[in-house]
Amino acid sequence: MRLRLVWAAVFAAPVLYIAMSHMFPALGLPVFHFMSPHENPLAFALVQLGLTVPVLAAGSRFYTAGMRTLFKGAPNMDTLVAVGTGSAFLYSVYATAMIILGDASFSQYLYFESAAVVVTLVMLGKYLEAVSKGKTSEAIKKLMGLKPKTAVVITDGIETEVPLDEVVEGDILLVRPGSVIPVDGVVTEGLTSVDESMLTGESLPVDKRPGSEVTGGSINQEGLIKFKASRVGEAMTLSKIIRLVEEAQGKKAPVAKIADVISGYFVPVVLAIALVSVGAWALSGREFNFVLNIFVSVLVIACPCALGLATPTAIMVGTGKGAELGILIKSGEALENASRVDTVVLDKTGTITEGRPVLTDMRFYGGLDETETLALTASAERGSEHPVARAICKRAEERNIAFYEPESFKAEPGRGINVVIRGKRVLAGSAKLMAENGVSIAEAQDDAETLASKGRTLMYAAVDGKLAALLAAADTVKPTSRSAVEKLKALGLNVAMITGDNADTAAAIADEVGISSVMADVLPQDKAGKVKELQMKRRRVAMVGDGINDAPALAQADVGIAIGTGTDVAVESADVVLMRGDLTEVSTAIALSRATFRNIRQNLFWAFIYNLCGIPVAAGLLYAFGGPLLNPVFAGAAMALSSVSVVSNALRLKRFKADNMQKRRRSAQ
Repeated sequence: MRLRLVWAAVFAAPVLYIAMSHMFPALGLPVFHFMSPHENPLAFALVQLGLTVPVLAAGSRFYTAGMRTLFKGAPNMDTLVAVGTGSAFLYSVYATAMIILGDASFSQYLYFESAAVVVTLVMLGKYLEAVSKGKTSEAIKKLMGLKPKTAVVITDGIETEVPLDEVVEGDILLVRPGSVIPVDGVVTEGLTSVDESMLTGESLPVDKRPGSEVTGGSINQEGLIKFKASRVGEAMTLSKIIRLVEEAQGKKAPVAKIADVISGYFVPVVLAIALVSVGAWALSGREFNFVLNIFVSVLVIACPCALGLATPTAIMVGTGKGAELGILIKSGEALENASRVDTVVLDKTGTITEGRPVLTDMRFYGGLDETETLALTASAERGSEHPVARAICKRAEERNIAFYEPESFKAEPGRGINVVIRGKRVLAGSAKLMAENGVSIAEAQDDAETLASKGRTLMYAAVDGKLAALLAAADTVKPTSRSAVEKLKALGLNVAMITGDNADTAAAIADEVGISSVMADVLPQDKAGKVKELQMKRRRVAMVGDGINDAPALAQADVGIAIGTGTDVAVESADVVLMRGDLTEVSTAIALSRATFRNIRQNLFWAFIYNLCGIPVAAGLLYAFGGPLLNPVFAGAAMALSSVSVVSNALRLKRFKADNMQKRRRSAQ
C-alpha cells in the first residue's frame, strides 16, 4: 500500500501543478509554456493524461472493488471513488479527443487533476488506517514467549530435560530458583515463593508449599521445588489466556463505516439524477455537448472528495492530536468505539495503584532504638528479592541509614530469613517463622489485625529472640488515580474496579479513589468474562489495564486501553495505549474520541450540504427556469470548496483540550 501511495503521489503532484499553476498568476508560479492551455492545449491535455494513468493504475483496487459492489447492488466508498473519478477521467479523455480534433476550447474541460488527486488522497486515508491497526499476532507471540522451551522431568530419581510438549499430565517436574514453571501443577516437595505477576498482575510473590497449585509461566523465586503436572498443553492456564485473546479479538464485529452506509443510498441516487437529467435534456432537443456537460457536472460535483475525506481526515487529525498528548490510538475503529463508551473498568494493580509495594507502617516493640531496628532489618533483607524486603531497604535508604554486613545468612523459603548481624540474631518474616523460633508476637496482635484489615502485607522482625518490629507494606494508590476517576465521572461514565485481591483490600482501594462498583477475587482468566457480562447488559465497555492477565479483557472490551508503562502484551492487545502511564489520560482519550466523531458528523453534514445544493444546479434545474447553467469548471471548484471546508473543520481538532469537553458536558446538564 505504501509503494502504491508513493507512486500515486509522485504522479498526482505534477498533474495538480500543471492544471492549476496558470490559474493563479499572482502567485508567480513558473508556467511551462510548451504545455500552456492557451499556447499548446494539446500538450497540456496529453501530459496530464500521461501522468494521470499511472495514478489510476495505482488505485485500480477502487475501480475493481467499487464497480463490483455497484453491480451487486451494494455500493460503498470504493464505488463513489470509482464513479466520480472515473467519470471525471473519461470526460477528460473525451475533451482531449476533441482538442486533437481541433476544438481547443475543451482545454477548460479537463478534470485529470480531480481524478488523480482524489484517488491519491483516498489512498492516503486507507493506508493510514491500515498502518494504525493493532497487532494481535504480536500480543499472542509475546504470550507464547512466556512458555519455557524445556522442562526437567524426574523419572525413577533421574532428572531429564525434555521439550515442553513431551510433558504429560502426572509427570513429576523439578524447578530450580529463578526458573520458569513450565506447566500447571501441584507442589509435592519444597517451599518457595513464586512471582505470578506476569500472569496475575499482582506484585507480591505467593508462598508455595506441598499441596499449593503453581501456574505455568510464573517464576520460581527462592526454593527448589518438585511438583506434579496437572494441566499441560492447551489445558494450561497460559494457553487458555492465549485462546481468550484470540477469541475475544476474533469476535469483535467490524465497525460500520458511516460513509459506506451513506454511499449505499447516495451513489444510486446520484447516478439516477445524472441519467434522468441526461434523458430530460436529450428529449428537449439539446446537443450532445450540452447533455454530456450536464452528466459530468452532476457526477463531478457529487465526486466523493469531501465525503471520502470526512472520516479519514478527522481520524488522522484526532489520532495525531492523541499522539501529541501521549495517547496512541491504533485505529479509526478504536476512536469510534471509544466515543460510544458508557462504562470504564479499571484494573487495580499497576493501573489504579503503583504496582509495587512500599513500606506504609512501622510498629516498634522492645527496648531497641527505632533507627537501629530498621538498620538491622534492612541489612538482613538487603540480599532478598522479596518486594516487601525491597520496600524496607528503600525506606532505610531514604532515611540515610547505614547498612551492616551480615555475618551469616540463611533463607527460610516461604517464611523469611535468619541472619546474624553484629553478633545479633535477626529474624525477619512471617508469623510462622516467629513461632518456629520461639518468638512471641502477642504484643503486636492488635496492630497486626488493624493493618491486615487495611489490606497490608505484614512482616515481623525479631532481634535475639525478642519481637522488635512489625512492618507493613502495601501497593499504594497512584497520586493521580482519584482525580482520574473524578474526570471519568464528569464525562458521565460509570466507573468500576476489577482485581484478583480479596474483597476487603479491594474495597479499601476503591473507597480511597471514589469507586463504588468493585469486582474482587476475579481470577485472571475470568476478567474477560466479567467484561462480557457488562456487555450483555448493553453496556459499552472500556477496559483499562497493564498486565498480561488483562490482555483477554482488553481484547474483549469494546475498547481496550493499556497503560503504556505496563507489559508489552497488554500494550499490543489494547486499542488505545497511554504512553505516559497516567490514568488521567483515559478521560482525555475518551473525550478526544467524542470530539473526533462529532467532527466527522459535522464533516459529513457539510459534504452533503454541498451535494444537496450543487447537484440540482448541476442537473440544470436553475437553467430550466431561466437561471445559470453550472459549468463543469465551477462544479469542480464547488467540489474542491467542499473538500477545503471538510479539511478546515477537521484541523480544528488540533485545538482540542479535554477540559473543554468536561465544561461542555456540565453546561449541557
